[in-house]
Amino acid sequence: QVQLVESGGGLVQAGGSLRLSCAASGRPFSRYAMGWFRQAPGKEREFVARITWTGSSTNYADSVKGRFTISRDNAKNTVYLQMNLLKPEDTAVYYCAADTRGYSYDYWGQGTQVTVSS
Repeated sequence: QVQLVESGGGLVQAGGSLRLSCAASGRPFSRYAMGWFRQAPGKEREFVARITWTGSSTNYADSVKGRFTISRDNAKNTVYLQMNLLKPEDTAVYYCAADTRGYSYDYWGQGTQVTVSS
């Protein structure tokens, strides 16, 4: 079992920055990949970013590439999402997820709201 708790969401003006955190507990954090997803009102949940268990490889959705950075601190059992140059279309509930099996995300956090005003 893995428990995930996101934090760091809030209201920010367009062009601003936020850093989301996701604290994990349960199974050894350093053994699995982590991802961030988001869901805007009336839309399906979409992939944002992923990081391997070592942190050596990351990938991003085209819509956030160059603006968002995913990172992890295995000593703190925490994954981060640094979001810069935020746009109103980034407004969504952001979720972190754990891929403990190597092929799908099987644990999810409760989400944190990010609202970007224009």
